[in-house]
Amino acid sequence: MPKTPVFEVKDLRFTYRKSSIEAVAGISFTVHEGEVFGLLGPSGAGKSTTQKILTKLYTDYQGDIQYLGKDLSSYSNDYYEDIGVGFELPVHFSKLTGMENMKFFSELYKSRADIEPLMKMVGLHEDKDRLVGEYSKGMKMRLNFVRALLNNPKVLFLDEVTNGLDPKNARIIKDAIRAFKENGGTVFLSTHLMNDVEELCDRVAFIRRGEIVEIATPRELKIKHGRREVKVEYFNNGKTDEATFELDGIGDNEDFTKLLKEKTIETIHSGETSMDEIFIAVTGEEIDRGDDVDA
Repeated sequence: MPKTPVFEVKDLRFTYRKSSIEAVAGISFTVHEGEVFGLLGPSGAGKSTTQKILTKLYTDYQGDIQYLGKDLSSYSNDYYEDIGVGFELPVHFSKLTGMENMKFFSELYKSRADIEPLMKMVGLHEDKDRLVGEYSKGMKMRLNFVRALLNNPKVLFLDEVTNGLDPKNARIIKDAIRAFKENGGTVFLSTHLMNDVEELCDRVAFIRRGEIVEIATPRELKIKHGRREVKVEYFNNGKTDEATFELDGIGDNEDFTKLLKEKTIETIHSGETSMDEIFIAVTGEEIDRGDDVDA
């Protein structure tokens, strides 16, 4: 059954004032309902600009954007009832408590989620009555995620949503994103953390210098950019040795089957490449890791 397009973007272009270079240079893509769509690329590639256009922060663009089959420019403020936004740098009122912040922002919407369960979900319920000015960066990031869900949105726009979080709290956020998707929500995700991409994204688009250079699933990318080989590490004469075999026809490879029968195998790895390596190969640039981890 065909998936419903949420966003259909065709030949999108945007140039900042006082610049002669297009920040977004004619990109086209579709985001489907119930999909986590990743937009990846080096700093300055056009990711944030694209998100700001899709969230209607920038309106003087060229090209066509359809949201649920209707021109995005035709939507008024009711569009913000449909979307939740969690950008990388949280903005809260530091002299209000976490709960007071969420109640304030919740009042901006017609549809309002129950705040208490959301605070519990991200591990902030015990700190809900603390001033946000006393929160760590990681706590502010988690509170920012709650803020994105306050209006029961259909679409989440997330930018570096787990950046700076320790593994435990990053897992909480990623599990919440999965639950949102399983309930029919759509997620537009930008991140430099390739583990998040591999765990969460159904498809990813790589953008470089304002142009999309590749769109595929993480699995398709790993197969395309990987090596069709198998590396075996085995225990031999008191030490670990390794051997590499071509994946094609490996079932008929006598050396491979002999090794499996006669040696104590420690590890077997296929030649699939990492998402980090794919990022560098596709964009031609290293990944910016961002800030240190915070709870």
